[in-house]
Amino acid sequence: METAQSEMSIIPNGKGHEVAEDSTVPMKTLPQDGEHPRRFEGAEGNVAESQEFLSTMENKNTTGFTDFEGKTSFGMSVFNLGNAIMGSGILGLAYAMANTGVVLFLFLLTAVAGLSSYSIHLLLRSSGIVGIRAYEQLGYRAFGMPGKLAAGIAITLQNIGAMSSYLYIVKYEFPLVIQAFLGVDTQSSEWYLNGNYLVVLVSVSIILPLALMKQLGYLGYTSGFSLSCMVFFLIAVIYKKFQVPCPFQDFSFNGTAALNTSVSVEPAVGFHNDHAQAADDSCAPRMFTINSQTAYTIPILAFAFVCHPEVLPIYTELRNPTKRRMQHVANISIAVMYTMYFLAALFGYLTFYDKVEAELLHTYSRIDPYDTLILCVRLAVLTAVTLTVPIVLFPVRRAIQQMLFPNKTFNWVRHIIIAVSLITFINMLVIFAPNILGIFGVIGATSAPCLIFIFPAVFYIRIIPKDEEPMRSTPKILAACFAFLGFLFMIMSLSFIIIDWTSGSSKGGSGH
Repeated sequence: METAQSEMSIIPNGKGHEVAEDSTVPMKTLPQDGEHPRRFEGAEGNVAESQEFLSTMENKNTTGFTDFEGKTSFGMSVFNLGNAIMGSGILGLAYAMANTGVVLFLFLLTAVAGLSSYSIHLLLRSSGIVGIRAYEQLGYRAFGMPGKLAAGIAITLQNIGAMSSYLYIVKYEFPLVIQAFLGVDTQSSEWYLNGNYLVVLVSVSIILPLALMKQLGYLGYTSGFSLSCMVFFLIAVIYKKFQVPCPFQDFSFNGTAALNTSVSVEPAVGFHNDHAQAADDSCAPRMFTINSQTAYTIPILAFAFVCHPEVLPIYTELRNPTKRRMQHVANISIAVMYTMYFLAALFGYLTFYDKVEAELLHTYSRIDPYDTLILCVRLAVLTAVTLTVPIVLFPVRRAIQQMLFPNKTFNWVRHIIIAVSLITFINMLVIFAPNILGIFGVIGATSAPCLIFIFPAVFYIRIIPKDEEPMRSTPKILAACFAFLGFLFMIMSLSFIIIDWTSGSSKGGSGH
């Protein structure tokens, strides 16, 4: 405790909270320009921003987070946050575009990306005022223990749901990839074609070692590789647009029959003309579309940008941390994901138009399930979601530590036990609860709007001093509107789920 007390008044320097003379400088004696320049190397304007940050921390009894050393570079932080944003939801964006039209989808995607960036701005602003870089502690500062528990529970539920959705992809897609590569019969009972065994194998051999790392920053390398896999997915989608004819022919396991289907029947001239006209209509992109599925697009897009639990841990580990620098990390990550999301949706939609399915790769399988390129894409997507699980696990572990061990310093035994327990619990969910997707839907419809919209806004309103920004000031009015928008998202998402349950037509949408 003495160590934590002595360090909690220290701003992380460019070399982290190291036990040296640089890391024990009190706030009020922080070097000015020209003194100890190596503390501020490579960060323009960092002194001024650090002093602004520190001036608001004086006489504040804040919790110091010294279990990470703040050595992660700008680029690695972008990779980590981008990987946290990128999820399996990219597979369903073409379907979303088919139900909104190109122009309406682009408008909604732009709006959600902008709102997500604004939400991160609120988090960083609140964090800078009180010198706290943990979501749960912001909740505690704003509303006491209820706020801390609400934030911790929301992060835990949301990220457990996300990690489970990623492992569901491993469970159901990995056996199909192995079958296709080996040419094994689908009825084979070999252990390496059993999704339950494969989930455990992937969790133990890949996810667990990465989750045991002390620093989230080290996962920047795997995050970069994961994003490369999704870039490969995007390139394949663009390439296939120019290879798949429209309208496409469904694959038949009898290859001869499939070939004969397209040439053996010679329709009458009138029928041929009608068929050609229908094909022209079905192969023309629509700019605006409104149907029963259109309303699902907004929650899908909102959840596609969920990364807020990871923002403050990444900020904690950022080298030369300032609010402006972290906002740049967030803006670049969101801009890259925005571009990838739009291109994947556009070219996926322009390949299949109204025939596109909720999971894009399933639509390619209708053409040829043994297509080598698509199999490689499936493997790349599996790799990407597998490497994302450790990134998503870090905020859950942080939330658990903040709720159960708020005043404890870093401990390897506790660090390992929490990671192993989380991965074991998630594997059990994926293996033994095949119908749990409905529960995840409810979790996503409640926790995601809280983390993206409601919590950042209400924390901002409560934390920013009234003498600095009165309640009727424009920033706080905007934050209040932002929170209200989150409530609308929550009500709308829950309504769709309830309607699906009552109508018996539950949608198997993609996870984050």
